[in-house]
Amino acid sequence: MANQRIWAPWRLAYVKDASKDSEQECIFCAKPAAGDDEANLIVHRGERCFVILNLFPYTNGHLMVAPFEHIGAIQDLPPETTAEMMALAQRAIVVLEQEYEPHGFNVGFNQGRVAGAGVEHHIHMHVVPRWGGDNNFMPVLADTRVMPQTLDQTYAALKGKF
Repeated sequence: MANQRIWAPWRLAYVKDASKDSEQECIFCAKPAAGDDEANLIVHRGERCFVILNLFPYTNGHLMVAPFEHIGAIQDLPPETTAEMMALAQRAIVVLEQEYEPHGFNVGFNQGRVAGAGVEHHIHMHVVPRWGGDNNFMPVLADTRVMPQTLDQTYAALKGKF
């Protein structure tokens, strides 16, 4: 295995964006407002929240559930929004189980930059399907993710299943 490399050039855009200190447009406000759900990878819209593919996923099917309202902390969410987020996370797990048959899930929030939030001023929940032996170790060892499916393919597989 000496001298082998796994290239992930798509990560460069994320690394460059993550390193900027200036305030950027909130993706969780801009993407649903744009109105083009396919281009913005929104697979479902609810009354208060929506489900979107992660542009830089850990695994295929990595979804995020976010409120339409720009709110930065779990404790500031209205109860109705919290309930819808959880209901959409439950539905996301059912959809992902039907489509991908994962062995488990990571589900959770990263609140605040020090907790790993890439977008720290708009709370969102991650729903990440996992498989025994998946290659999620790659980000730790090589800051690389290996994806067997494109985002367009994942969108086509999940859109309309909610």
